[in-house]
Amino acid sequence: MMRRRSESGGLLSALRSWLAGAAVLLLGAPSLALPSGPALGSSSHSLHYVYTAMSEPNQGLPQFISVAYVDGQLFSHYDSITRRRQPRAAWIKKVEEDIPQYWATHSQRARNHEHVFRGNLEVARNHYNHSRGVHSMQVMITCELRKDGSKRSQYLFAYDGRDYISLDTETLTWTAADPPAQITKRRWEKDPALAQRWKAYLEGECIEWLQRYLEYGKERLLRTEPPVGKVTRMFLSEGRELLVCQAHGFYPKEIEATWRKGGEIMEQDTFRRSVAPNSDGTYHAWLSIEINPKDRELYRCHIDHAGLMEPLVLAWEAPGDNVRHIVGIVFGVLAALLLMAAGVVFFRSK
Repeated sequence: MMRRRSESGGLLSALRSWLAGAAVLLLGAPSLALPSGPALGSSSHSLHYVYTAMSEPNQGLPQFISVAYVDGQLFSHYDSITRRRQPRAAWIKKVEEDIPQYWATHSQRARNHEHVFRGNLEVARNHYNHSRGVHSMQVMITCELRKDGSKRSQYLFAYDGRDYISLDTETLTWTAADPPAQITKRRWEKDPALAQRWKAYLEGECIEWLQRYLEYGKERLLRTEPPVGKVTRMFLSEGRELLVCQAHGFYPKEIEATWRKGGEIMEQDTFRRSVAPNSDGTYHAWLSIEINPKDRELYRCHIDHAGLMEPLVLAWEAPGDNVRHIVGIVFGVLAALLLMAAGVVFFRSK
């Protein structure tokens, strides 16, 4: 698994997605002629392709796997056992209406990539003097279309789960993580056009495919589901406690949440957990802050999301307050029913 790094560069940590050109690795980038589509939605969108090559079978896993994601949603899969690229989302099947040979073409391309990736893994093993054992190489291509219209892309490599080499598409330079990766870096730098071709692909054809996939899956990918939020409290020590703000069940993934004290954003004192997926395709997140219990009433959690008409503003509420509120509602309803029953009896007696 690739380790997560900052947006400034480096290898990412999750299996996400990639597109057909990734398999060239140590050899160069292909040129693909892909159709374009309109940019949709008000949030940022991304297309990821991840390729994983293993030196030998391990625990029943294929020696080569290729997966593709749009906005974190898996839609395509290929492995060295089936040797076919197959759909993993219902909406991607619409592509067959426009491109009848889509799956056959991409299956053949994936088989070509499998051959190249295994060869590239062997090259990396030689760089590290690894002649035995199970070793792996992962490559990830990402292109992102942000809601302000700007583009962002990544071309990243990992060997045995550690950073190997990556491309900075802004400066068109290669960054090697260690001395063995420097061998690959020097080799690629002999062909300056290689970085330029990848940049053109990531900011051109990759974005065009992303737009088309968003059009095919717009009912699923461009929907909005607002978050449900709540604040809980944890006792830490004498005079200190933790307030935890939770948001769950939201889509798309982008969400803004802050802890505020008296209206002031407490960014430095806030601990955040990365937004994580739920099994139903939505997301959840939380952020916490350590406070002095005496100031508890001053803290509010602000949650803003595309599915909300206005931000959620949440404060911690004692369980007893909620119980009393619910009991009051119940007694109010019972009292109204009793009055209605009494009125009916009086009317009938008359």
